[in-house]
Amino acid sequence: MILVQEILVSEEVLERKFACKLSACKGACCWEGDWGAPLNEEEQGNLEEHIQDLSPYLNEESIKTIEQQGTSVYYSVPKMTGTPLLSQGHCAYLVKLESGIARCAIEIAYEDGTIPFRKPISCHLYPIRIHEDARVGLTALNYDEWDICQSACQHGSELGISVIAFLKDALVRRFGQSFYEELLQISDDHRRE
Repeated sequence: MILVQEILVSEEVLERKFACKLSACKGACCWEGDWGAPLNEEEQGNLEEHIQDLSPYLNEESIKTIEQQGTSVYYSVPKMTGTPLLSQGHCAYLVKLESGIARCAIEIAYEDGTIPFRKPISCHLYPIRIHEDARVGLTALNYDEWDICQSACQHGSELGISVIAFLKDALVRRFGQSFYEELLQISDDHRRE
């Protein structure tokens, strides 16, 4: 682990290559997994406040699920609040395009200018996962390896795109420009070692 502005960053975050290839995976991260996307308190409030604006982007099952479960759900394991899931395990905010590719209704509504916030930062930062332990004031960034992202790893290697280059917008959004610039410098130094 490497310390960047009081945040621990795993060496894998610096070393791995990654670039989503939606034509290969079809956005499987929106329907695979056991829990919804992790949501922070601000995101929970935003979803609750803007659910009426998001409704036109959602299908009937998503709307019913959100009406029954709420705009966010608490998962006792792994003790976090996240997006609700449909009966088949898909994120309730998933939209399937005609091409068969899954997209986030929240992100589409943001791109359209309908809502003022982007998709959850946990989704925007993937394959980086944030681990926060408030008891000791620790924040760590870890690389999450998931078999559905094999095509993204291969694509990133072919293009020579690092995880941190691919996730520039998300990292700046969550941690700020100065953090990203320092992370980039450390990554360059790490590569030269």
